[in-house]
Amino acid sequence: MTAIRFALLAASALPLAACATTASERADIAARNVAAAAMDADANADIAAVDAEKSHDRLFALFAAADEASLKLNPLAAISRGDLRYANRLTDALTPEYTAALKANAQSNLAALEAIDRASLSETDQIAWDVFRWNQQQALKALTPERLALTEVRPINHFFGLHTGYPTFSSGKGGAPFKTVKDYEDAAARHREYAKYIDRAIGKFREGLSTGVLETSLTIGNVIQQLDAQIALPVEQSPFWGPLAAFPADFSEADKGRLTAEHRTALAEVYAANTRLRDFLKTEYLPKARTTVGLSQMKGGAELYAALIENSTTLPLTADYLHNLGLSEVARIRQGMEQVKNEVGFKGTLAQFFDYIRTDPKFKPKSREALTQGYYDIGKKVDALVPKFFSLVPKTPLEIRPYEPFREKFEAGGSYNAGTPDGSRPGIFYFNAYDLPSRTTPGMTTLYLHEGAPGHHFQISLARENDKLPAFMRFGGNTAYAEGWALYAETLGYPMGLFDDPYQRQGTLDDEMLRAMRLVVDTGLHAKGWTRDQAIEYMLANSAMGRTDATAEVERYIAIPSQALAYKVGALTIQRLRKKAEDALGERFDIRKFHAQVLNTGSLPMPVLEAKIDRWIAAGGG
Repeated sequence: MTAIRFALLAASALPLAACATTASERADIAARNVAAAAMDADANADIAAVDAEKSHDRLFALFAAADEASLKLNPLAAISRGDLRYANRLTDALTPEYTAALKANAQSNLAALEAIDRASLSETDQIAWDVFRWNQQQALKALTPERLALTEVRPINHFFGLHTGYPTFSSGKGGAPFKTVKDYEDAAARHREYAKYIDRAIGKFREGLSTGVLETSLTIGNVIQQLDAQIALPVEQSPFWGPLAAFPADFSEADKGRLTAEHRTALAEVYAANTRLRDFLKTEYLPKARTTVGLSQMKGGAELYAALIENSTTLPLTADYLHNLGLSEVARIRQGMEQVKNEVGFKGTLAQFFDYIRTDPKFKPKSREALTQGYYDIGKKVDALVPKFFSLVPKTPLEIRPYEPFREKFEAGGSYNAGTPDGSRPGIFYFNAYDLPSRTTPGMTTLYLHEGAPGHHFQISLARENDKLPAFMRFGGNTAYAEGWALYAETLGYPMGLFDDPYQRQGTLDDEMLRAMRLVVDTGLHAKGWTRDQAIEYMLANSAMGRTDATAEVERYIAIPSQALAYKVGALTIQRLRKKAEDALGERFDIRKFHAQVLNTGSLPMPVLEAKIDRWIAAGGG
């Protein structure tokens, strides 16, 4: 504080008014008091700004340290972000040291966070504080001995495991780069570590056999099929060979020969490991795997499912509540489908209308190429409409591709693969061209809106491109926000005019129905004793899905309990917040500004997102 400020502040403490005798003296004293108060406020503001800057620096130093520790433990995540410092490693997962490191990191992160005064932070930093705290608390919950005894001993199923994701990652078209000699050397080292990981997974499966915590015969049977398909491919036809068939032009012949030999040896270890896993699962594990499919029918499964619901939805919801919510949403959407059926003049029941859409040739893709072109056309339409609804758009380009044949049978109808923050690798919207006769075209628009733009591509790319956010908010997230946004993005097809055609509207109702049915079916399977066939028939009865898609969906829910619940919960939350903002702001509401608020701070747990939107509304929605 300057001497002048100190003098004025000291003077303001004296009873000067009592000594004043003239009006001019009293006015002068009043002016001095006002000046002193203003300088006092300036001083306090300066102190607060300094405190906020110090707190920000401490907070982001914590985030950076936590991110660095996480990258060391998760090299594949680092590689996907373009960080190649640990690229010669795969993972130490399924070791006691790895688990202990995860737990120690979460504990120290929480302790350091609580030592930072949240009130001294800016609004954006407070959001980051809240999200980081939620993330670390969830991590610790997942690392208790009780939880690990139910999860680590089931390390792989047909929807979760390195055995399916790693070939794509290593194909030259996935997350791993193949630009330098070192890139190729690192890849060979990872291949050798993959074999070690598979052996650790077999060991964990054996632990489950001894404790009675078992995967289902259905999921393990699917894994065996996946491994059979990979093992049957000659190595030169496998995804792993892609980089070896396309060396960079500046590689010497000596390097090409050496790297080819090195990879062939390492890939022999990969194939041998997959064969060991396949044989173990087939001969030892499958005969003892549980024949039931619901998590509550597994030892300790009911408690695990309750914990997974909170983790997936970010809210303390119960299976009963979600089941009933799903039933009410299914009933509402069925009414919309009845309206479409009547509009197109279809004479028959809704079930017959579904069957008509499933079977009539006019709703079938004519070829893999025609399906691809159809998605290209949809992408162009959406691109032209985006500026009316979004002021914030990603710089990362978006590509449209079918799944590779080696994995398409077991994949969902579509998915999104994130690009790199610098745009050197595009985001990719994948669609499924397997078994074309079972697929229908009315759902194409809504699938693109969900997985591509403005769904996952906007949500993920905008977060990754925002270097003002800490890394865990740029690259991390939760399912309720990510899938909730993508499902909400589907609904934008209505104001965009993309669903004016009644069959396209039926397609989006059908996809919305899928997310509503997920609430019913996931809780039915894992909390109410539903069978696989019962779940499939429920989905066929309430939508125009083909049996292949319905089967894949149900088997997905069996493999990853609770994940499917997050879609509807997140979307309904965002829709409710938009309605709240529209009602409160009236003519001041700008949908582009609302979307920017939802998207500009990355993936938020639902309570944190709601608090943010409430503050935005209170500030006038600007």
